[in-house]
Parts: sequence; C-alpha cells; structure tokens
Amino acid sequence: MKAEKGKTVVGFAGLGVMGQSMAGHILDAGYDLLVYNRTKEKAKNLIERGAVWKDDPRSLAEGSDVVITMVGYPADVEQVYLGKGGLLEGARPGAVLIDMTTSSPGLAVKIAEAARAKGVDVLDAPVSGGDRGAREATLSIMVGGDEKVFNDMAPLFNIMGKGIVLQGGPGSGQHTKMSNQIAIASGMMGVCEAVVYAKKAGLDPDRVLSSISAGAAGSWSLSNLAPRMLKGDFAPGFFVKHLIKDMKIALEEARAMGMETPGLARTLELYEELAALGYENDGTQALYRLYDK
Repeated sequence: MKAEKGKTVVGFAGLGVMGQSMAGHILDAGYDLLVYNRTKEKAKNLIERGAVWKDDPRSLAEGSDVVITMVGYPADVEQVYLGKGGLLEGARPGAVLIDMTTSSPGLAVKIAEAARAKGVDVLDAPVSGGDRGAREATLSIMVGGDEKVFNDMAPLFNIMGKGIVLQGGPGSGQHTKMSNQIAIASGMMGVCEAVVYAKKAGLDPDRVLSSISAGAAGSWSLSNLAPRMLKGDFAPGFFVKHLIKDMKIALEEARAMGMETPGLARTLELYEELAALGYENDGTQALYRLYDK
C-alpha cells in the first residue's frame, strides 16, 4: 500500500512539541488525518484545521491505513502498541504503523514481530532535528524495517523530513538514533564548555561563535543551541528528561554489546544533576546552567 493523499487515511498519536508540527505538515499536504493524544487540548489546533479526533489508540488504528506515533518513553510506546486498547488491537491487515519515538531497539523488534503475526507492517523511524526541524520539515529520519514498506511510505516521510535513510531491518532505526544521541551528548558538553570559556576569557561569545561554527568545530548544536544559551532561552526543542531517557537506552545497549562509553556516561551524570535542580522540562541547551556559574 503506497501512501497517497486523497486515498490514504493517516492516524497520528502524540501531539507534543514535535508531533504537533509533524502532524500539521501531513494535514497541509492533503491527507485525511485522524489524531489522538492523551490530552485532547493539544489536538485543538489540528481539529480546527480539519483533523478528526479519536478517543484511543485502538479506534485511531481502526480508522487509519497508516498510523504514526510520536510519544514520550518506551513504556508509552509499549502501551500504545501492545497494551489493552492499543494500536495492534485495532489495526487492519495490510495497515502500516510507524513509530517515530526514540525508543528501545529491542522493543521495536518485539512490536514488529507482534504486528507481523497480524498481517500488519511496522517501521521504527526515530528522528533528529528538534522542534525547528519538525516545524521546517527538515528532520533527519532513520528507519528500520522492510524495504518495500519503507518505499511505500516515502511520500509521508518526505513531508516531514529531508535526510531519510533505511538503515536495515526492525530496530535498525532505533540503533541509528542511539548513535546520534551518543554524538550529541558529549558534543553538548563541548559546546557549553566552549561558550563559557569564551566568556571567562573576556571575549564576545557571539563573535566567537561566528568563527568556530564555520570551522572544524562546527555542529548543529553549536549553530542552533549555543545562541539560545547565550540569550538565556532554555525553552524545550527537546526536553532534558527525554535526552536522559535516550542516554539510558544508549548506555544499556552499549553495555549489552560489551562497549564502554565514558563520554555518554559523564553527560548522563550532568543531565541528571540538572534534572535534580528542577530543569527536566527545559530544553537540552539548559546544560549551560551547570557551567555558567
């Protein structure tokens, strides 16, 4: 089943900071959209624009050809897919379920196997790019699953992102996202240390950023999050609590492979310290608070 506007009904569960924009792009592209969220108020804008509300994941799946999920934690993913009243209870044979939450690779495989027994296809397709990438439809999308299903769903992925790559079978998208988060974690420490160093050296940090962002030190975090740090803007594009969740998954997976990740381990310690201070609902750039003293 190839995703086609005017023919394919898309369900979307999880209308948070990123899901709201992602679902909106699908609606704007001309697809019939059904939505579900634990808090109905977050769906208000989409409903006013033409989306149809569903009361639970099961009814969402019953009315959809394709369902996309963007929820918070692996426990939420498991409940939405495998729990009572979940997507797999309502999904019709031939339907496609796409989990874009950052979750556990093992859980992605478990869901894919349960879905296959019902004649339902599943892709794990976590994303990177934060709130800005979601708003501007420039998300990097890392996909695990069957190649034909991936190709059939390409029209939907192209609405939400730019760098869209099939990484392998079930769970491969989530493993790729763990690689992404490991790189981001240690990098965020470097960004914070660089900015505070510049301030303490008596330099203009914005001017320093204009130089180092364009050189070998350049990164997405340096270009997009360091300026927010300097402005004291810690609004969440991606929550501290969610990065902590991701880092714990990555550490668990790395240990299972017999791999040491000292940079990841230290970054997790710092973010847990930040969360203990009451900043778990800030954006990840709030790590700067621990350095700028």
